[in-house]
Amino acid sequence: MRAGGVLVMDVRPAAEYAAAHIAGVVSIPLDELLARLAELPRSAKLVAYCRGRFCVMSLDAVRLLREHGYRARPMDGGLPEWRDEGMPVAAA
Repeated sequence: MRAGGVLVMDVRPAAEYAAAHIAGVVSIPLDELLARLAELPRSAKLVAYCRGRFCVMSLDAVRLLREHGYRARPMDGGLPEWRDEGMPVAAA
């Protein structure tokens, strides 16, 4: 992430992102993703996360991104798992 080769996206609704999110990620809610594709760098690997291991929003985001030629994958887990590992979380 720091070197710029990976872009991590929070695809949850904006209100959830504002309440808590992984520090340093970009908020692109799933329902806005198609309209905002031009904002995403083609050269980066994209990683999408959402509400947790069983949330399908990140899977839907990855499917859409791949259909449009982006290199994308879902994060293994989501915000709850990240927080449980003691990793940094931010709020707007």
